[in-house]
Amino acid sequence: MNLPENLKYTKDHEWVRIEGDVAYVGITDFAQSELGDIVYVDIDTVDKEISKEEVFGTVEAVKTVSDLYSPLSGTVLEFNDKLEASPELVNSDPYGDGWIIKMSVSNTGEVNELLTAEAYKELIGH
Repeated sequence: MNLPENLKYTKDHEWVRIEGDVAYVGITDFAQSELGDIVYVDIDTVDKEISKEEVFGTVEAVKTVSDLYSPLSGTVLEFNDKLEASPELVNSDPYGDGWIIKMSVSNTGEVNELLTAEAYKELIGH
């Protein structure tokens, strides 16, 4: 189970990488392995302001569709357009090329409420 220490996590299995006032968001290695082969990523919130824990899109796997919950409040700046043609990047490289959105961070205090790798590991029982 790959859980990079430099990332933050949510109880909904998203990961967050903060770079200045921008956050990259994706789903965790655990989440992608539970979902199975990802066939489509649908994000309809680009250029929209979203609140923490609001749904910002969905990930579709062969057997299920799963909502994606925003780990922070802010504006969705960009969707990873590599996922249009290659949604399987979410499976093969969840913390790298498989990132899903880039968003601005409107309340940096919320970052402190996110889980550490250690806390997330406990949550998923690993």
